[in-house]
Amino acid sequence: MVQRDVTAGGAVLIRSVARAMALLRAFDGDARELGVSELSRRVGLHKSTVSRLLATLEHAGMLERTVDGERYRLGFAVVRLAGRAARAGGLREAAQPVMARLAAQTGEAVHLAVPDGSEVVNIEQIAGEYRLQATSWVGRRTPFHCVANGKAMLAAWPDAALGERCPAPLRQYTPHTITTRPALRRELAAARQRGYALALGEVEEGLYAVAAAILDAAGQPLAAVSVSGPAQRMTTAQLERYGALVAQAAREISARLAA
Repeated sequence: MVQRDVTAGGAVLIRSVARAMALLRAFDGDARELGVSELSRRVGLHKSTVSRLLATLEHAGMLERTVDGERYRLGFAVVRLAGRAARAGGLREAAQPVMARLAAQTGEAVHLAVPDGSEVVNIEQIAGEYRLQATSWVGRRTPFHCVANGKAMLAAWPDAALGERCPAPLRQYTPHTITTRPALRRELAAARQRGYALALGEVEEGLYAVAAAILDAAGQPLAAVSVSGPAQRMTTAQLERYGALVAQAAREISARLAA
């Protein structure tokens, strides 16, 4: 017999499914890899129950084991589902040809990211021509304040959005990470004036990026497109050139979505 719980609103929930979803949500944060014991503590379930649920999620491709077999991380099935959700609105279809052209113009990796609460989720990546490229960021979640695509979207929102999108404290990832609200506001003001946002080694040392927001029909940020690469290639002159290109790309994707 299937066990069920009843919510306060009267909706009937299947307990095993709710528990499996709780396990998946445990990865919705900074921790990208978690072991059975840590997951057990996070969701408040016995390790034997967690192990059975993990085996089921792994079989479905929602989770995968690390090389050492001791921990789990989100599987590619989750990324595919996230991609399908984005395609439902036509975002990826509108963005992909523009992103491909941008990768050819710059030779660097191009990313498409969307907002999700207080984080940015990367849903698409197109590699550039250089052999030294950033690793795949598809499916990776980051805070808004330390990545170019996050700052591009923040710059397109009113200042009041900072409280919701960037809850305190602002985590420091490198010596270059912005960690105060006044400094972040100044950075966003500069991004608005330029028409694109920068992140210079703020989430990973030596990784530079430039991004612009993709707007919906109401002028609100729906996503952001970015170009990223190692600091030695992303000179000041290149950042200015790439900034103009990503701003143009963002406008084109916005227009394609509105068509």
